[in-house]
Amino acid sequence: MELRWRLWFEKDGMHVMGKGGAKILKAIEKHGSISKACKELGMSYRFVWNYLKKMEEALGDAVVEKERGGIERGGTKLTPLGKELLRTYERMEELFESALNGVRGKVKKIDGNAITIELLEGCKLKEGDVVEIINLRANP
Repeated sequence: MELRWRLWFEKDGMHVMGKGGAKILKAIEKHGSISKACKELGMSYRFVWNYLKKMEEALGDAVVEKERGGIERGGTKLTPLGKELLRTYERMEELFESALNGVRGKVKKIDGNAITIELLEGCKLKEGDVVEIINLRANP
């Protein structure tokens, strides 16, 4: 058996964005272009444009802004709201992944920023994994 999860944002019951929307925003941020983002993702321009418009309609604010052409032919960049949505989505994905690693333990020692934890159950961590400790209750 495998545990799976889906993460999406809603506002007032309207879908704002899920994994696909996060991929779209990330590709636009990377390339500075909807067209280049579409090519990277294998999505049509019309699909991406409509997805962005639905996001903006649900939020009541822009998530991307187009820059007019010129010598360098313009482009598209994320608005502060678009950046915030992407960062929040990525952060939540990290938290879910961390939770799936099954880290559960007891704090044994705190010395400044160094915390020693005795694991109560096996975990699937490897060096370099990002872990966030959320204290849901003081004593299990």
